[in-house]
Amino acid sequence: MKTSLLALCTTLACLGTSGAHAQSHVKLAGLVDAYAGSMRMAGDAGRTNVLGSGGMTTSWFGFSGSEDLGGGLKANFLLTSFQRVDTGTPGRFANDPFFSRDASVGLSGGFGSMLLGRGMAPNFLPTIMFNPFGDSFTFSPLVLLKNVGLFNGTGWTTTTPADTGWSNQITYTSPKFGGLVANLHYQFGEQTGTNDNRRNVGLNAIWTSGPFGLTGYYERDQIANPVNGLLTAGTPPRPDTRKDWMLGGSYDAGVAKGFLTYGESKSEVTQREAKTTSVGASAPIGAGKLLASIARADITAGPARTIATVGYDYFLSKRTDLYANLMRDRLTGFRSGNSFGIGVRHRF
Repeated sequence: MKTSLLALCTTLACLGTSGAHAQSHVKLAGLVDAYAGSMRMAGDAGRTNVLGSGGMTTSWFGFSGSEDLGGGLKANFLLTSFQRVDTGTPGRFANDPFFSRDASVGLSGGFGSMLLGRGMAPNFLPTIMFNPFGDSFTFSPLVLLKNVGLFNGTGWTTTTPADTGWSNQITYTSPKFGGLVANLHYQFGEQTGTNDNRRNVGLNAIWTSGPFGLTGYYERDQIANPVNGLLTAGTPPRPDTRKDWMLGGSYDAGVAKGFLTYGESKSEVTQREAKTTSVGASAPIGAGKLLASIARADITAGPARTIATVGYDYFLSKRTDLYANLMRDRLTGFRSGNSFGIGVRHRF
């Protein structure tokens, strides 16, 4: 009798577990990207031969999952980490949080989706979707101007105020309405002892219809990222508010796809203003695409910087591609730099 009862309980437990697994899933995914090349940015004293990570996309891996709660409602989570393939080091740079790409949980349904935790900032998707080099932090002219500073004595700093990802945020994504999707972002400042409740707020929208695409974003930033801290500027440093916006468009004519963006950012403390324009195109050739882009940023009472890149991205399969890029970087008052790299990217 006891044996029969135990067998019955075991069977019911297995059925229950099987049912639970049918309603939820967890997925491991990622991307590995490495390149070999020779890099010399504007203002560099010399050339550096490198085997680097993330030539076309920053390498990452992580977990995502969802549970069907019934009635069209789902619970979702994301835990993903950036990696430097050349050294095996986690993060994009030193002291980058381990799950700096995503660390969030939320709900989705007919209303759209709501995520709580670390995730993309409003500037990220419009920037990478409306330039031919996507999210390349090594060769994309637009991404470099907006998000990668020069640490070589030139004084050039990024035009994006607070990283491409925000911590401690609530993100709402709307359902798709006739090709239009919007995202609303609110980041808590979590600054003890401040009475003005400093925070970051922003939104973006992406519209696609046939060959046409339009985008725009706006941010009002008071908090630095990826680790929370007040944005400061001036001498002595004072709490700063920075505003950043961009508009962009694309058109796919079949033989080529064109991209155009224009954006501005400004500091309320220093009045430093950056105006950034980019133009680019991609054209399918054989099993790959020819890529070309040029972007320029003009700084109020400061230098102008222009970056141009041409490249070819060849797909061996849907998940694996080879690429080769040549880039020129010019900064007013400093020596120009030329860089090139060839690499491989694999998705899993």
